Amino acid sequence: MLAYDIRGSGPGLVLLHGIGNTAAETWGTLVDRLAATHTVVLADLPGSGRSPLPGGPLVADTVADQVVHTALTAGLGDFVIAGASLGAAVAVKAAARHPGRVRGLFTLAGFARPRTTLWLNLEMWASLHARRDEGLGALLTSLSFSEEYLTLLTPQRVRQLTAAFAGSAPGTAQQIAFALGIDVRGDLPAVTAPALVVASPGDRMVAPEHSLELAEGIPGARLAAVRGGHAAAIEEPGRTLEILAGFLRDV
Repeated sequence: MLAYDIRGSGPGLVLLHGIGNTAAETWGTLVDRLAATHTVVLADLPGSGRSPLPGGPLVADTVADQVVHTALTAGLGDFVIAGASLGAAVAVKAAARHPGRVRGLFTLAGFARPRTTLWLNLEMWASLHARRDEGLGALLTSLSFSEEYLTLLTPQRVRQLTAAFAGSAPGTAQQIAFALGIDVRGDLPAVTAPALVVASPGDRMVAPEHSLELAEGIPGARLAAVRGGHAAAIEEPGRTLEILAGFLRDV
């Protein structure tokens, strides 16, 4: 089972994060508002937070099953699952494998598989991380936020961000390898729950084309956009919350 935190009460909502983060770090700007109407389970993927890594490589089916088992352990009978970045691919797997549990699927800046630019970004991230390169924080900051957002920040704030990105979850290397090998395109047609796919036009880590691929592959999926870059929940928390809250009301 994965480590998790639980907030609020009401219908179930499971939040998943991307590489090197935790659910609280990815969704923290929205959690209080979401917890006002839902039981929010912030699940940490293997290698993040308090969730241990397995003895071997991360396997998509296994991780997806762990997410669902964690939600059940937290007291949720069924739930909406929302995944950002790598968490979106895991959320797709969970929805495809557990249609009786997942009653809604929400993805933010997600991907089904690493297309060429994302694959190159991940390879560069892995290389810099392996040799503890001091430039890693600057690279991840530039890939995670839009040009418009970064331009508005003071140099001091930018340096704070680069310092924060220089650190990472214990399982970052394994999570990057997991992302490089993941491909859930075959699972997209099996998703029966209502789905909303949200892209960020300014995303330089996971280009919007990835979201188009998700939306085109999931039957009946809707596509929406939120301004900003890969860290849309941080750049545009109000709009991201509005889109997610509207989806939760619909399902």
